[in-house]
Amino acid sequence: MAKLTKYEKETIVLFNEGENTASIYTYNAGLRKRLANFSKKYPDLCRLEKSCEQGGVSYVLEKSRLSIRLQPPMSEERRQKASEYAKQNRFNAKSDNG
Repeated sequence: MAKLTKYEKETIVLFNEGENTASIYTYNAGLRKRLANFSKKYPDLCRLEKSCEQGGVSYVLEKSRLSIRLQPPMSEERRQKASEYAKQNRFNAKSDNG
């Protein structure tokens, strides 16, 4: 079986107005981990439906538990404050290893 490209590793969120559940199919490691933790903590609200051989997972969850958040771009003032905070608290966006 051929290895999937990053382009082929999709995340699909599917729900309709007629049902109370949503389906999330993903290869994204962070989202897979969040869904796994959520389903362990709240098995009545979210469950693993299918695991794919190449790393994808499919979860079904109550639609009311799903939120889609759109974030506007950061203002220059806010960006500068965040940068100052990071410098003061020794945050570094670049790895220490180069």
